[in-house]
Amino acid sequence: MKVAICGAGITGLALAHRLAASDVEVVVLERAAGPREQGYMIDFFGPGYDAVEEMGLLAGVEDAAYRVGEATLLDDRGRRRAAIDYVRFAKSVQGRLCSIMRPDLERVLRTGLPSTVDVRFGAGVAGVEDHGDRVRITLTDGEVLEADLLVGADGIHSTVRRLVFGDEDRFLRYLGFHTAAFVFEDEEIREEVGDRFCLTDTIGMQMGFYGLRDGKLAAFAVHRAADATLPGDARGTLRATYGSLGWAVPKALERCPPSEEVYYDQVAQIEMPSWSRGRVVLVGDSCYAVSLLAGQGASLGIAGAFVLADRLTRAHSIDAAFAEYEKLVRPVVTEKQQVARRGARWFLPANRFLLQARRVLLRVARLPGLERPLASAVTGKSTALVTNLRRGAEIRSGS
Repeated sequence: MKVAICGAGITGLALAHRLAASDVEVVVLERAAGPREQGYMIDFFGPGYDAVEEMGLLAGVEDAAYRVGEATLLDDRGRRRAAIDYVRFAKSVQGRLCSIMRPDLERVLRTGLPSTVDVRFGAGVAGVEDHGDRVRITLTDGEVLEADLLVGADGIHSTVRRLVFGDEDRFLRYLGFHTAAFVFEDEEIREEVGDRFCLTDTIGMQMGFYGLRDGKLAAFAVHRAADATLPGDARGTLRATYGSLGWAVPKALERCPPSEEVYYDQVAQIEMPSWSRGRVVLVGDSCYAVSLLAGQGASLGIAGAFVLADRLTRAHSIDAAFAEYEKLVRPVVTEKQQVARRGARWFLPANRFLLQARRVLLRVARLPGLERPLASAVTGKSTALVTNLRRGAEIRSGS
């Protein structure tokens, strides 16, 4: 079987790794000229953590991870107002948690690929023709490829989804926020941040910083926006939107790089009635983005890829594989999406009452014995997608 994967991000690379491990011929098509350098820090845990361990890549992920002591909320004068203790939070998920930059997670997955995987950068998908027993894929440079199936792992603004399933507006649920991330240098802010993730404790908008190994700082920003339309000038928009914030924000905005070096997007979810059509299937954010409000997009992308690969190599037909993959993953995704929507008011308070209530909630959560309820409220139900698949395989093999 030959599988073409559109998207060399976290999900696409994880899928390529799992399929190649089962001797499937894999070609990964990525429209960008090279690996992505922009991105923010993520808390990586849950089913994706289990998957990278099963894939033998956990050591690499942990080596690339950062040891964050706490997430600290600071007022306009830099005074500590509330915090989340990462050590205690990690205990609530049995220590299976690490903080890692998205580009670093991609790098671990990319360098861990078997040599048989053909990764092509600068290879965008321009056309898809489903011939029933194969898929014909036209690339942006005019080259034509044929494969037994095509997987769209190309993110929330998926080209494969648009070409095969229809316009983005049919499936995208905008959650009312814009988000951005960039990297800059400032020794004073770097010293003050230390090993913390420092966030402004503010209404309607928030900017946060964490230190990187090379002495630089990574900035994360999110603000409420009624209009989902993305701006043409990301840096200018950040300066205009966040310019009223205090503490370290003005200095960070001064050092914000050019717009092309800034990650900027809307915060949204993808909801689709079906994740497959014919010989084309979607995985990760392209069909079930949960949004940064859920905090598990990368984890669910990897887990979904793991499940899809498992079904493709075990099911009696491609149609059955697609159906089983969706049956296993969809309930998990639906629950995480609901958790994200319910938590939006606390993620970024819209008024002073909610801001004060969040401070109280975080202080109460630091009391002994309350780590697990807080983690459950933030992350939703625990998920054992990968573990259950492994157990099923052991039962079938009689081990």
